[in-house]
Amino acid sequence: MKKGVRGQGSGPAGKSRSPRPRTTAKKSANKKATARSRARGKPRLARDPERAERLYDVLAATYPDAHCALDHRGAFELLVATILSAQCTDKRVNMVTPALFARYPNAAALAAARQEDVEEIIRTTGFFRNKAANLIAMAGALVDRHGGEVPADMDALVALPGVGRKTANVVLGNAFGRNEGIVVDTHVSRLSQRLGLTADTDPVKIESSLIPLFPNDRWTMLSHLLIEHGRQLCDAKKPRCADCPLLELCPSGAP
Repeated sequence: MKKGVRGQGSGPAGKSRSPRPRTTAKKSANKKATARSRARGKPRLARDPERAERLYDVLAATYPDAHCALDHRGAFELLVATILSAQCTDKRVNMVTPALFARYPNAAALAAARQEDVEEIIRTTGFFRNKAANLIAMAGALVDRHGGEVPADMDALVALPGVGRKTANVVLGNAFGRNEGIVVDTHVSRLSQRLGLTADTDPVKIESSLIPLFPNDRWTMLSHLLIEHGRQLCDAKKPRCADCPLLELCPSGAP
């Protein structure tokens, strides 16, 4: 009996068996996966206003009560709370600000505060020394430049110590009802990429990518909706895609 040809096996009856064409099988699996994806109507990375409108409408219907999670009474309290929220949860900030505002209810009071006293109150928010210094300097600038009032102007806000574009957008949109831009935090950044709205990772570039896709009057609420969705379902490590109302519109979703 002849031995099996090298590279092939011999069956019980002496019949040779050809190796499985792995490349062909892999291509076939990829085609099936692509077909399933297209069958679900999932778009590829796409930046068109019509799709953006659908995404927004679904989010708005899913989270009708979405709002700014930082507790505040007026522009000054929101400005302070937003500065404190850097590298800190909104929940933690809301635990700290009642005592802070009770002691320093306005810009003049905060501008005259001792840094060590402010540090003690805000210690649990992290980076408390830098934050305390920024808060006191910001309050002093409000007193010196704006009569103690928070200006409703982007350029004036970002000129304040400790205030960047993100913080300014939060204050303008939620305290003054002015949609000057879109707040891009970690949730907005993550979801914007997962939903195929941008390929950028830099917050400024992400904001620039989102602005043309949504009407101006939706910019502030868009952030609240994406943040709420990120907290409720689209977790950074374990997104709950099976429960997601955006699954059919999401190029990153898994059934």
